[in-house]
Amino acid sequence: MSITNELVLKALSKVNDPDLHKDLVTLGMVRDIKIEGNNVAATIELTTPACPLKDKIEQDCIEAIKKEIDGVGLIAITMSAKVQQSKNQRMNEILPGVKNTIAVASGKGGVGKSTVAVNLAVALALDGAKVGLIDADIYGPSIPMMLGVNDNPKIYQDAATGKMMPLENFGLKLMSIGFLLEEDSPVIWRGPMASGAIKQFMSDVHWGELDYLIFDLPPGTGDIQLTLVQTIPLSGSVVVTTPQDVSIIDVKKAVRMFQRVNVPIAGIVENMSYFIAPDTGKRYDIFGTDGGKKLADELSIPLLGQLPINQNIREGGDSGKPIVFNKPESEQAKKIIEISRKLAAEISKINFSSAPKIELEF
Repeated sequence: MSITNELVLKALSKVNDPDLHKDLVTLGMVRDIKIEGNNVAATIELTTPACPLKDKIEQDCIEAIKKEIDGVGLIAITMSAKVQQSKNQRMNEILPGVKNTIAVASGKGGVGKSTVAVNLAVALALDGAKVGLIDADIYGPSIPMMLGVNDNPKIYQDAATGKMMPLENFGLKLMSIGFLLEEDSPVIWRGPMASGAIKQFMSDVHWGELDYLIFDLPPGTGDIQLTLVQTIPLSGSVVVTTPQDVSIIDVKKAVRMFQRVNVPIAGIVENMSYFIAPDTGKRYDIFGTDGGKKLADELSIPLLGQLPINQNIREGGDSGKPIVFNKPESEQAKKIIEISRKLAAEISKINFSSAPKIELEF
């Protein structure tokens, strides 16, 4: 029996994407089938380079072809990725070339929201995604320090568009009010001025082609948050909390805000979940136990992960060298990378749920 493209497609239709719960053929992920004698090669184009189950999908493809096609020889599966574009036309008009916008928020300050936002952004970039980061905390910008952009850089004008060019570091495109002010200059603005700055960071910056543009929001549910959700349809949001009750009470407000304005919540990150004593290895739940997990269960929102209190994470933020870049083999970095991949998977689910469905027959 000769091997045909149709036989390969039929075999791969038995393989499901574990996150999207549809087979690869229906999802349109199968590309470039090549048959040479009894040898088969194909490319699987996933919805994100940060897919947490990439290796499993590759192995499932190999096993399905072996099972479904008698006499098959060598099987070569190449894994690639193309991040799905948001289907919202208004976002495409405001930020052309940006496929997804993600807000990282918190109900209160001091929960490590900016640390989480920075490390998630760097982790996605390290996985091969094109990522931008907007420091939307106008009154307390921390991105310049956390990403080691501590100079007073010039803002270049792009001749073609007349827009500002974002700064770059660690594979990220960046914009922050901190780049435009002296280091110790306070921002003494009323709400409308701060909100206007966020609008300019979107409309007057040449972001180019991005898979994910992440907004590090200020804490709470104020003017800047409202401006963002009214200006641009967000692909999704991430809410950062700590386990203690006072943080959980406030984070519920942030969750309800996003729900009221129809912004999908991609998940909750529980930061400062526990502390492991370096001398004894004993775990201490300083701020309580599983508050973020309980909240995620209560509100039927994914828990993306739990991060410990750790000196290396703090030092990475202070030194401008995020832990996922500076110490990628550390357990803390691995946890953040895992969270970033779960976030990418959740954004893919959100996009897929709004995309037109494809029906194929064999």
